[in-house]
Amino acid sequence: MLEVEDLHAHYGRAHILQGVSFAIAAGEVLVLIGRNGAGKTTTMKSLIGLVRPTSGAIRFAGADIAGAETYRIARAGLGYVPEERRIFTDLTVMQNLEVGKRPARAGRDPWTPRQLFTLFPNLGEMPTRPGGRMSGGEQQMLAIARTLMGNPSLVLLDEPSEGLAPVIVEQMARAILALKREGVTVLLAEQNLHFAARVADRAAVIETGRIVWTGGIAQLASEAGRYLGV
Repeated sequence: MLEVEDLHAHYGRAHILQGVSFAIAAGEVLVLIGRNGAGKTTTMKSLIGLVRPTSGAIRFAGADIAGAETYRIARAGLGYVPEERRIFTDLTVMQNLEVGKRPARAGRDPWTPRQLFTLFPNLGEMPTRPGGRMSGGEQQMLAIARTLMGNPSLVLLDEPSEGLAPVIVEQMARAILALKREGVTVLLAEQNLHFAARVADRAAVIETGRIVWTGGIAQLASEAGRYLGV
């Protein structure tokens, strides 16, 4: 589904990504895990076109998308939920979902508000509430739901558990597992090892812009102290 090979990216003179390589199979949940400043968000932004890579390859469903414009990458089927959420605070839940609506992809039924309210019951209780009057956890749910209305094949989730109450984090975990059952491929950027272990199939550990370890999520627990300091 997605192959990243020897990806480099800079912010000015700062060399942030220094040869990042990993791959995700269709229907898989891969967690890109690392400390703050390791390069997780820059990797996500490079994949969706918000940061232009200096060099390297990004192949999505067989097509090279490295350096392509963000709207073209989104049209190809890559969805992105940024850490900042960026919902429309003046619009209601339903209006936010309508903004994200895109045609269904071949061979796949489109996401509907009814399905998304099953996935995120909190949203179903407040369809007319403006986004600015929702909690941080509810806003995170709405950001994911709005992205799913675009019917992506692969979803990039940047730190979805950050700053959320444990009960909301558990709801988020159940939602990601439900996405996997629906055949949606997920790339998750996280530093919460417990959350990652709950939802992911495999892990790629990133340190100072490099992938330093990849393997099954069950193996990560024994390696966590070495790479994550836990």
